[in-house]
Amino acid sequence: MAVLLSVLPILLLFVLMLGLKQPGHRSAFITLCITILIALFAAPALGFAKDGFSMPGVGWAVVEGILKAVFPILIIILMAIYSYNVLLESKEIEVIKKQFTSLTDDKGIMVLLLVWGFGGLLEGMAGFGTAVAIPAAILIGLGFKPGFSALVSLIANSVPTGFGAVGVPVTTLANEVAANGVATQAEVCDISAKFVLQCSPLMILIPFVILTITDPSAKKIVKNILLSLWVGGISLVVQYVVAKNLGAETPAILGSIAAILAIIAYAKIFAPKKEENTSSGTTLYGAFKAWSVYLFILLFIVLSGPLVKPINELLKSTLVSKIHLPIYEQGKYFAFGWLSNAGLMLFLGTIVGGLIQGLSFKKLMVVLAKTIVNLRKTTVTIISLVAMASVMNYAGMILVIATALAGATGAYYPFFAPLIGAIGTFVTGSDTSSNILFGKLQANVAGQLHYADPNWLVAANTTGATGGKIISPQSIAIATASCDMPGKDGDILRSALPYALGYIIIGGLMVFFAA
Repeated sequence: MAVLLSVLPILLLFVLMLGLKQPGHRSAFITLCITILIALFAAPALGFAKDGFSMPGVGWAVVEGILKAVFPILIIILMAIYSYNVLLESKEIEVIKKQFTSLTDDKGIMVLLLVWGFGGLLEGMAGFGTAVAIPAAILIGLGFKPGFSALVSLIANSVPTGFGAVGVPVTTLANEVAANGVATQAEVCDISAKFVLQCSPLMILIPFVILTITDPSAKKIVKNILLSLWVGGISLVVQYVVAKNLGAETPAILGSIAAILAIIAYAKIFAPKKEENTSSGTTLYGAFKAWSVYLFILLFIVLSGPLVKPINELLKSTLVSKIHLPIYEQGKYFAFGWLSNAGLMLFLGTIVGGLIQGLSFKKLMVVLAKTIVNLRKTTVTIISLVAMASVMNYAGMILVIATALAGATGAYYPFFAPLIGAIGTFVTGSDTSSNILFGKLQANVAGQLHYADPNWLVAANTTGATGGKIISPQSIAIATASCDMPGKDGDILRSALPYALGYIIIGGLMVFFAA
């Protein structure tokens, strides 16, 4: 009964979105209310509540969820979509469209460049939904359908999330299982390299899936295979070498840059523009002006990130709000850095780029206000989902699910290990949160199974977590917002679900047979 009630919120969310086709904000809010009732009455009655559980604590868990949703998830989503809306207002999106279409006539190459290359770069630097929101919005600007744009952006934002936001998920995972709570560089490198190995077939399959969805015609199969091997192979080699030798901070960044160069090289050699005039007609300054928003966003993210330690440490220690909630242990706080978060970097980059593109500060504020109003349903969705995750975690429901799965699978557990990571990301919307929830569980099971190398199972958690990211309701809410598809969360979930399941199964096979 404890397992059934613990998994009920997840099942209910699927039923509401897929079966009853309820909009995301309504499904999420109803599920939150049911989760609160289960936590209040079933958790203490059935004895699966965590130590220190109290009914007022459930309310504080909701407060924690609201804080986590707003700072920084909603801020980052808002600013990512705001950056695209500024491009629409300044009309510079037309220049970007011309540049993409002047590179090649091949739509598959354009899509792969945006969602796998540019999207992977955004994930590696900023994370928190930017890699879904911005590429999807640009694809719509290039004339692609909203549903398609949302789907390919979600699928592409899978493998890179393991090293997203400058390696935070894998670094956090390594710290969770480290003996003293702080992993050595060698331990981070080891888990990072194992994660890349487990995802190695997916780094080739994901580009192939994206290309095939873009153009499923039989005559493009050979081209899709060759391009996937070329781009995926380069991504794999670069990420593995960087992960094994440098750690978790830069594999997604350097791997995505390498992928972008590989795609452009392929386009120039094998798929050039068929028209005689292949120039976009844009001067160097015109290109800088059109891309200024994203160039300054990337610049500010790099300068404020761990790669520039003096600035990063200064920002992380300045203007940091700390809130101690009653459900926290002594010395633990909810912390938010007003100067160090990626949302501020997105905002500053958008403002500077918008001014360069000729918009007044007043006009930029008007665009911001309109963006906030248009995201009101997404706000309800994100807050409800993150609050639901906090309540499930506080009441012990997530741990009940994972422990039951580990106990039921026995020797076949390695195949199911990625599924646990995927459940964590589906519920929380975060690879990092999934690793915090289940990293130690994976290490403990590895010890029970007498694994010679426990880090192989530990890495499996983030392998599955990246697959769960494809269908995380939070990610889908970001996609519906950026693609202007209110109430279509269920449709997007339905289209993305087969790809996520395939991803998790392949990850499980790699963990089981390559151990």
